[in-house]
Amino acid sequence: MFSLNKYRKKSPWILHYNAGSCNGCDIEILACLSPKYDLERFGVINTGNPKQSDIFLVTGPVTFRSRERLIELYTQMPEPKVVVAVGSCTCTGGVFRDMYNVEDGIDIYIPVDVYIPGCAASPELIIDGVVQALDILEKKTKEMEIPFKLFKEATTKKGITSRRESALKIGENDEKN
Repeated sequence: MFSLNKYRKKSPWILHYNAGSCNGCDIEILACLSPKYDLERFGVINTGNPKQSDIFLVTGPVTFRSRERLIELYTQMPEPKVVVAVGSCTCTGGVFRDMYNVEDGIDIYIPVDVYIPGCAASPELIIDGVVQALDILEKKTKEMEIPFKLFKEATTKKGITSRRESALKIGENDEKN
């Protein structure tokens, strides 16, 4: 069987989402794509479609209005996916922390793999964060490739059938032995 997962690290697609920032981090991300910093040398492509993206790059503090869209975009992305929080506003709320319309960082709502601090984060830091995200993406891809063999019946919890718990990793002992 031919698998495209081994090529995932060579050509990651990034979905960039502004959750309500001042555009400082957004300008730095665009600078990363310019010839001076050339983020595309790692095969990175900036896309607007979450269903084709591997890395979710989020900037700005999460506002009440952007919270639902953030979660919706995250759930539309296929597994494996990596989330990168760019800027101090995204990581902790930054200077907008504890305001009436701002949440305190995106890790309240979605799991974050890489934090890039700074106001605004420099292009060098963003490139380092994307490279770390590529390594995490490769590890997540390899974890998904571990084959499973079914041994037991499927379990049902709260009306949802799960076959994941009835599987054993190859090489793992069966309870019958």
